[in-house]
Amino acid sequence: MAVTEAQVAAAELEKVRTKLPTLFDRDGLFYADILKRDVEVVSNISMRIPLEIRPGGRFGHYNPEGGSLGRGDGPVLEKGLLPTAHLKYGVEYNHLTEIATDDRRKSVVNYVKRTVAKSMAEFRRQVDSLCMTGGDGVLATISGVSTSGGKDTYTCAAAGDGFGVRLLRFGSFYSVYNSTLTTRKVFSTLGTVNDEGPIDLYELQDKRVRFNATVAAPAIAGDKIVVSGLTATPPVSILGVPYHHNNASSGTWLGLDRGANPEIRANRVTASSSLALTHPRLALNKIGDRIGIDHGMKCVAWMHPCQAQAYEELGQLAVMINKQAKEESLNLYFNDNMMMAGAPVKQSYSWDKTRIDFIVGEVWGRGVMEEPDFYKNPSGGYTFEARSASDGGVAAANMFYITASFNIFVDNPAACSYISGLTVPSGY
Repeated sequence: MAVTEAQVAAAELEKVRTKLPTLFDRDGLFYADILKRDVEVVSNISMRIPLEIRPGGRFGHYNPEGGSLGRGDGPVLEKGLLPTAHLKYGVEYNHLTEIATDDRRKSVVNYVKRTVAKSMAEFRRQVDSLCMTGGDGVLATISGVSTSGGKDTYTCAAAGDGFGVRLLRFGSFYSVYNSTLTTRKVFSTLGTVNDEGPIDLYELQDKRVRFNATVAAPAIAGDKIVVSGLTATPPVSILGVPYHHNNASSGTWLGLDRGANPEIRANRVTASSSLALTHPRLALNKIGDRIGIDHGMKCVAWMHPCQAQAYEELGQLAVMINKQAKEESLNLYFNDNMMMAGAPVKQSYSWDKTRIDFIVGEVWGRGVMEEPDFYKNPSGGYTFEARSASDGGVAAANMFYITASFNIFVDNPAACSYISGLTVPSGY
């Protein structure tokens, strides 16, 4: 009887491809840009940002023939207060994971070395997501809820939502708050830790995430998914682009009343339509109207690629192809060297799909207590041993952390401008 393949399988060699592709993004473009801006070293006391908010003085005619010159006045100074936000990123791995992959004869990749090398990029990606928020740590808005097997599944696809689940990450823990951020709804069951739940299914295209836990309240449409570690109502986090690029007449900005101080409101063009050529020009002219024609400030138009596509389509309407009498390649698209009303276009897949923000780099900065770095243990190393929950002994596992303490500020809201309410092109 012939020998079957099953009888010789024990001698066969297993082939493992040495290339290890990454099936997710680690984009941190805006945060990387902010890292280049002015840095102020701060303590845990809120940094004071002085502002010359109003011109003051008393101008007018007078009678030089003994007439009164009247009383005087002067420019008004105010201050904004920047709090410090404390952030962390933790990684834990079992000892077996380390020793099973620490040699090329055992594994195509050294897991620990690779993870350490990639950890700062992941930290920056997470911070970049917070840079897209309005200072409250809200990373997604729930539009639909379903629960099965003790797990909540949230769809985040409400009309006008420019993020979906883009700012969330698989495996990370989050809280759920009500729509007004006045109530924190705690998770329970399964993978719950400190009333927070972890994402165990991440469907970017469908704008849906599943948590390995259930909100006891329960969660409803309009509730917010908030970054881990916040429990206050309302929560307070990194002051991102929507916080500073905001023309609201209510609430506060760096402790100043927006209603009483219109000078601290940013400039806004409400599109409520697809992008039109008039929108960017108006947005930039609003800056000049506030701070003068000779302000000399240069800005960059930050947007999601879907709005770059909308802008490109406007340009395609004006394209004329002059065909020569020879073979030529065809490309009806523009390259990446786009300009919008004189401002270079910068694209980020983490940007709000319904906005274009004109970022003037020189008015942005960071108040830093601690730059992002690996957290040291008492002996000066960077790893920490885990402890067994059963007997308190050393567990065969290690941890390391990246920590940082800082926040982001703008010192001239009048130089900030944005377009909101843009229609998202089909397919996004």
